[in-house]
Amino acid sequence: MKVILLGATGMVGQGVVRECLLDPEVETVLAIGRNATVQQHEKLHEIVHNDLFDLSAIEGKLSGYDACFFCLGVSAVGMNEEAYRRVTHDLTISVARILCRLNPGMTFIYVSGSGTDSTERGRLMWARVKGKTENALLQMPFKAVYMFRPGYIQPLHGIRTKTRWYRAIYAVIGPLYPVWKLFFPKYVTTTECVGRAMLNVAKRGSPKSVLENQDIRSVCRDGS
Repeated sequence: MKVILLGATGMVGQGVVRECLLDPEVETVLAIGRNATVQQHEKLHEIVHNDLFDLSAIEGKLSGYDACFFCLGVSAVGMNEEAYRRVTHDLTISVARILCRLNPGMTFIYVSGSGTDSTERGRLMWARVKGKTENALLQMPFKAVYMFRPGYIQPLHGIRTKTRWYRAIYAVIGPLYPVWKLFFPKYVTTTECVGRAMLNVAKRGSPKSVLENQDIRSVCRDGS
């Protein structure tokens, strides 16, 4: 399997890259982003590209892939709806359209979030925008499209978030992960589990197009 990954330097993306590189069924991982990762591996190839809204210069390198793991995202804190929609909805759909045209047999998996609003009419701005993005992706003629809605994600294997205030939060609540896992298993997962689940769904599909946190945990276990 040949995989394209966007958001490889983010916390979730780092976990997905790790699981892809460990999986013997994954032949190639192409990471596309504004910044390079710090990893080196014979299966990992990278394209550093500043303007992800315009992939015309690299289109020739984007064909022949079986799956795309779209892990790119930003926090909505401090952003108005127009700005958040541009980097969350508009960018995602722009990239997806190109990949769909070049790889119609591709499985596209989008990392959304728990609480996403599929009606697009809810009170929370980020949830409406995520819902709009999900709905647009589900209409695209890929081989298959799946939405991943994880809850709290515990970083493992030395993975860290790049966002400073996220790091502060993880420093406080991260040590309590065993407690969250014990009492609230439906709402927590790990970077390892998300990565494994995405690979399992890309390989074998899923009866659900939208996978909530408990579904992600189940798919992760089923493939282990």
